[in-house]
Amino acid sequence: MLGWVVGGVGTFVVSLAFSWVFLKMRCRGVGPPFGPHARPWGVFIAVATALVSTGFGLLILAASHETSAALAGIVVPGGLWLTSVSPPRDRLRAGWLTRPLSHLYDAMGEDMQAWCDIRRRAAAEEPQWISDAAKYYYDQVRGRVKDQRALDELRDWRDSIVHKISIVRLINLETTPARLHDSLQKHPSTQNQRRYADDDPERLSRRLESDATNELDLFLASVYRLGYHKLLIYPFRPSVHRSPRASTPR
Repeated sequence: MLGWVVGGVGTFVVSLAFSWVFLKMRCRGVGPPFGPHARPWGVFIAVATALVSTGFGLLILAASHETSAALAGIVVPGGLWLTSVSPPRDRLRAGWLTRPLSHLYDAMGEDMQAWCDIRRRAAAEEPQWISDAAKYYYDQVRGRVKDQRALDELRDWRDSIVHKISIVRLINLETTPARLHDSLQKHPSTQNQRRYADDDPERLSRRLESDATNELDLFLASVYRLGYHKLLIYPFRPSVHRSPRASTPR
């Protein structure tokens, strides 16, 4: 009896650790599986996998009567890595095994959107903050991103955002039509004369600011998927970054 308890507890503990690691590996490039919205599903999947592993190990123990045989159950968490489910996948075809993973991906998507929204809204209060935020976030990750294609994509987003906001500033300074036209032609992102017509500067300014804000959202989503989930919110404000303890009145 003692062998069963030792084998079961040992298998559960080791399997839970393996499940945790495999789940994080599986979700790399999507988001953290234990974020605010994703945590319930992440914990459920990890614990359920560990319980299945323990049951599998105990079956082997019953057949072999060797306590160490129960550790064979740790092979079950590998299924988290091998199971083929990608976000989003048709839920009607998802079985009882893959449906929790589908829900997990949905929850991770909510976490990513919330993370991006709070940073986009903070920067969108002033046009110049949109440009400054893109430069700040890029500077924070550029020395750590190993994938050159991903880094190039981030740089392209940053350059496009900075360029669009620079034209917004020109319009606010009541620049000449000739200079405005030349500025639009300096970057591929604003060379489409049908989309960025310069005959109505105020309307053009609104369009450029809106597009720059949308591009910042895409930029932030790329940063998040690369694994940088703890970047400070730009612009920096004590009310945003103050800890709950610090904000409690004495």
